[in-house]
Amino acid sequence: MSHSRLLALIASIVLALSGSLLARPASASTVDPSLSPTPYMGWNTYYGKVRPAEADVLAVAESMKERGLLAAGYDILWLDGGWTANPARNADGSLAVDPAKFPNGMKAFTDKVHALGFKVGIYTDAGPQNSSCALGSLGHEQADADQFAAWGFDAVKVDFLCGWAAKTDPEEAMTKVATAIRNNASGRDMIINICNPVTSPYWGEYPEDQQSIGSWAYAPKIAESWRTYTDVGWQGAILYSDVMRNFDANARHPEAAGPGHWNDPDYLGPELGMSTTEFGTQISLWAIAAAPLVIGSDPRTLSDTSIAMLTDPDMLAINQDRLGIQGTRLGSAGTLEVWTKPLADGSKAVALVNRGTTSATVSTTGAALGFGDSRLRVKNVWTDTTGDSLGRVAATVPRHGTVLLVVSPITGKPQTPRVTLSAPQVVAIDGTPVTAVSEALVGVGSTLTVKVTVTNDGNQPLRQVDPAATLPSGWTISDPAAVRILAPQKSTTFTVQVTTPAEATVGTHQVAFRATASGQAIGDPVNLTVLVAPAAPDGTVNLAHHPWISATSGWMSPTIDASVGGWSALIVSGVTYPTGIGIASPSTIRWYLGGECTSLSGLAAIDDAVKWEPQGATVTFQVVGDGEVLWQTGVVRRDQLQSFTLDVSGVRDLRLLVGDAGDGGYNDRANWMNLQVVCS
Repeated sequence: MSHSRLLALIASIVLALSGSLLARPASASTVDPSLSPTPYMGWNTYYGKVRPAEADVLAVAESMKERGLLAAGYDILWLDGGWTANPARNADGSLAVDPAKFPNGMKAFTDKVHALGFKVGIYTDAGPQNSSCALGSLGHEQADADQFAAWGFDAVKVDFLCGWAAKTDPEEAMTKVATAIRNNASGRDMIINICNPVTSPYWGEYPEDQQSIGSWAYAPKIAESWRTYTDVGWQGAILYSDVMRNFDANARHPEAAGPGHWNDPDYLGPELGMSTTEFGTQISLWAIAAAPLVIGSDPRTLSDTSIAMLTDPDMLAINQDRLGIQGTRLGSAGTLEVWTKPLADGSKAVALVNRGTTSATVSTTGAALGFGDSRLRVKNVWTDTTGDSLGRVAATVPRHGTVLLVVSPITGKPQTPRVTLSAPQVVAIDGTPVTAVSEALVGVGSTLTVKVTVTNDGNQPLRQVDPAATLPSGWTISDPAAVRILAPQKSTTFTVQVTTPAEATVGTHQVAFRATASGQAIGDPVNLTVLVAPAAPDGTVNLAHHPWISATSGWMSPTIDASVGGWSALIVSGVTYPTGIGIASPSTIRWYLGGECTSLSGLAAIDDAVKWEPQGATVTFQVVGDGEVLWQTGVVRRDQLQSFTLDVSGVRDLRLLVGDAGDGGYNDRANWMNLQVVCS
C-alpha cells in the first residue's frame, strides 16, 4: 500500500472511532504527500497589492521573519501575476522576466529568498498565451516547468484566466501543466496549487465540471491543493460575506482533502475590509477546514493583533493537525452553526459560528461531539481560558464572530468550572422598554438597562458571583448585589444601568462584561455594542449628505453623488441625478433619526453603468425602520425607476438595504437618489 493510501486509511479509522458520520475513502492520489503532509502556509503578492518584484518581496520577507510569521510556519513567498516582461516570452519561446522587477534575474532572487529561510512560489496559467492573455503555458508546459525548477522555485500557482478566455477544458489543461511540473528536468519537488476560479454565475454559465466547484474530482490526483470557488475578494478588499460564501463552497467535499492534498478556499484577508472579529471567523474556519493558510494582506502593514492571530499556536495546531481531516458541520446550516474537526490526540476542535447580525449563544454537547457523558475540558483558543464542563459546550458569539475551542474528555479531580455569560441584552433606553437587543443605538447622555445571565457549566459551586464591566472613559454602571452561591448547572441573571456621558464620542463602543467568583475573573468576556449616533437630522435634509452610522457595499465602497466606485455620475435611463448614493449589492446604509422625523422620500434604480455587460444587474430595494419593513420592491432590473414616500414617524434606526435578488452580486450597480427626510 502506498504511503498516501496508508495515511488516508489511518485517518478514516480514527474518524470512524470519533463517531463522525463522514466516510473517508482511501485516496486515489498520485501526489507525494510528503510535499505538504499538512496544509502549506505562506504569503502571496496579489490581494495586498504588493509588486511581484525582488525588492518588494524581499522587504516583505524581512518583515515576516522579524514579526514571527516565518517561525510560525508561513514559509512560502508566492509571486502572483505580473512578474514577466512584456511580451512574456522571448523570440525562442522561453519565459521573459521583467528586468525592472528582477534586475539580477530569477535565480539570484530565489537564492536570496532561500537564504532568508523561505521557500518561493511562482505564477503561471494553464491556458494559451495570446494578445489578451499575458502569460499562458499551453504548448510550453514542459519548457516552463523546467525553467521554474532551474530558477529554484518550490511551488507553482496554476491559474486559469487564459484557459477560461480560450474555453479550454480545465482538467486537461491543468493535468498537462501538473505532469510537466512533476517531471521537470531538474527533478525538483514543487508544490502545485490549481487555481481555476471560474464559478457560475460570477463568470457566466458553465458546466459544473468546468468550474472551480468541479476541481475536487480530479485535482487531488495531480496537485497539493485546488481552489474550490471563485476569488474570495478583490485586490485590496476581502469582505466577510465573500469569506463565508467561499467557506461554504469549500465544505462541499471534505472527503477530497487529506495529507498531501487540500481543498483551498483562497487567501486570508486580515485588515482588507473585515473587522478583527470577522477575520477571527475566517482564520478559525480555515483552521477547521484544514485549508492552506496563505496571507493575502501586506504583512508589513498589519497590526500586532492580526499578527498574533495569524501566529496563535493553538489555532495553528488545529490547522496543522497530522490527521489532516477537514472539519464538518454538526447539525443543520443556519445563522448559528457548530463545526467540528477530530484531532490526533483524541480531542476535537469546535467552531461556534454566529452568522447573524447580533450576539447570540451558540452551543452543543459532549454527547453530540462523540464524547458520551464524559466530563470535558474546554479551552478557548483565542482567550486561552480553560474550564471544566459536565457536558455543555457553549459560548456567546458576537455578530459575524466565531469562538474556536478545543474540547477533550477528562477524568480526575475537578478543576475550575467553565462559566458562560449570555449576550448582554438592552431591555430599556432612558426608561422606555425596547425589544431586547445586544447592540444598542443611542444618542449622547442615554441610560441603558442591561441584563446579563451567568451560567455555571461545571460540577463545582461558585461563590460570590458578580458581573464586572470594562467601560469606555466617562461611562458609568450600577453595582448589583452578588449571588452568594451559584450551584453547578445553574444560572443567575443580573440587571445593571449603563449611562453614556453627554460628551460621549460618536461611534461604536464596547462594554465588556465578565463574571467574577470570589473576586477572581472567570470565564470569557462578552461585549455589549453601543452605537453612539451622530445627531439626528434637523429640518428638511438631503439624507445622502447627512452623516450615516454605517454603510456597506458588496464591492468597492458606497459613493456619495456618484455611481459606486465614483466612475460616473448617477445616471438612470440616460437621466443624470445630481444627488444620491451609488452602491453594489448586497448593501446596508444606516442612519439615526432619533424619532424626530416624519417623512422620507426618494428614488431607487439600477445605474446605467451596467450597460457595458449584458449579464447580472438584478437587485431588490428595502427601507427598514426599527426593524420593520416600511417599503420594498420585487426584483428590479435595468431602466426600472422606483419611487417612494414613507411615514417614518417615531423611527430611531433607519436602514436602506439592497439585495442581490438571489443571483449573486455580479454587475449589481444600484443607486439611491433624491433622498429627502423631513424632521422636526
